[in-house]
Amino acid sequence: MSQNLSTQNLSKDASAKSDLPKSESTKNDFRIRLLVVDDEQTIRRLCITVGEALGLVCLEAESGEAALGLLEEQPIHMVLTDMVMPRMTGIEFLEQAKRVHPRIEVAVMTGHGSVETAVQAMKLGAYDYIAKPFSPLDELRLFLRRMADKVRLVEENLYLRERSETESSLHGIIGNSTGIQNVLRLISRLKDTRTPVLISGESGTGKELVARALHFRGTMANRPFVAVDCGSLVPTLIESELFGYEKGAFTGALRSKQGLLQSADTGTIFLDEVGELPLEMQAKLLRFLQEKEVRPVGSNQKVKVDVRIMAATNRDLDAEYKKGTFRKDLYFRLNVVTISLPPLRERRSDIPVLSAFFLERLAPGRSVRISSDGMKALLAYEWPGNVRELENCLERAVALGDQSVIEVKDLPPTIVQSEIRGEGLGSQGFSGHASDPRATDLEDIERATIERVFSQVKGDKAVAGKMLGISRATLYRKLKRYNISGGEGTPPSTTLQ
Repeated sequence: MSQNLSTQNLSKDASAKSDLPKSESTKNDFRIRLLVVDDEQTIRRLCITVGEALGLVCLEAESGEAALGLLEEQPIHMVLTDMVMPRMTGIEFLEQAKRVHPRIEVAVMTGHGSVETAVQAMKLGAYDYIAKPFSPLDELRLFLRRMADKVRLVEENLYLRERSETESSLHGIIGNSTGIQNVLRLISRLKDTRTPVLISGESGTGKELVARALHFRGTMANRPFVAVDCGSLVPTLIESELFGYEKGAFTGALRSKQGLLQSADTGTIFLDEVGELPLEMQAKLLRFLQEKEVRPVGSNQKVKVDVRIMAATNRDLDAEYKKGTFRKDLYFRLNVVTISLPPLRERRSDIPVLSAFFLERLAPGRSVRISSDGMKALLAYEWPGNVRELENCLERAVALGDQSVIEVKDLPPTIVQSEIRGEGLGSQGFSGHASDPRATDLEDIERATIERVFSQVKGDKAVAGKMLGISRATLYRKLKRYNISGGEGTPPSTTLQ
């Protein structure tokens, strides 16, 4: 498997033959990272020399085990691995690498001319194979260049798709506020991984929507998704629900039953309100995460289960484990990546867009909008129940209202009373009087809301007015007042004065 060339000569040869434009390897500040895996240092140095001449960031590992460790520590875009290595073969490394990182490109090197083995690698997802020794050296350079071109194309397509997804709704996750846009970006980055995710946020913020988006927008979309409400499980039955049980394991167990964890095998298990689990069950859940196997109640047999774990909580688990009410080791197992959902009161600019989304779903085929005073009341309310409460509020208004316009009187009493008392943003100058120094806060919110909605609908004034719950005439007046691009021209109404 050795090459009859010195590393020094190889370095000169590779540098001399490198004609890849520098701008191509550093386009958009994106540097492709290549990992070379081989037990022979000469081969590793050769591949790294050629890779660096192509503008790649190169790393090396002398074994499959060491390479898997590097994959966990830092982002790697492409791997070139030998087929024959001590302890772990290239095929074994390929299987494990693709299982954990399905998007990574892995090419194999073989010095034995074994086409059969190379074909096996291709069936397991390898990009391609290249035979050693590399003669001429140009063969290796062109091989790596083609591989890098594919990686770059995939990354650029991923970026465009991610940007498109963040500009529109995602599984009912609606909004243009900074907090929600950050959530959408995290979903796009994590949906194709098996990384455990902890989703935090108050009740009603949409934690299960995020979990479903992570699962159904990614590579595991056609696999099981099992949601478990840990807070609703009866304490004495939690273990049998999660792990299953054998016939006769306890009174009433007339037949064996598969547990929820096993039902999610190869897919995702979503543990909602995981902070509600008792400490004893936390210990058993931790053991499952470590061993990746379950033992049904009343059975001596263990069953291997491979699932991606997502958990959600409205508690501060960091504070809970410090108090001793949540296991520290389980917390760190679950909290690999955290997605924090902001409460609705901290993203009020999303209320008009969310309202339009819910009204379209709640009143299909009907044109229902919210009056200006009604929208002011919604913006003034504190929303302790968050997005779920907003949806329930609008469902009530649609069911009880008898017109196509939702007025303040159609809203729940708690929201109406909040507006009357002047709570929330209602105390910050909804009258818009210039003499009230707090009116500027409302104007800023109103301007930002209109700008975001106007941008989202790409300047369609009719749609923007519907989403904001105002007439087109009022929208024209607002656009002109705030000097928002697209607000010029004559409004389609003679009511403007």
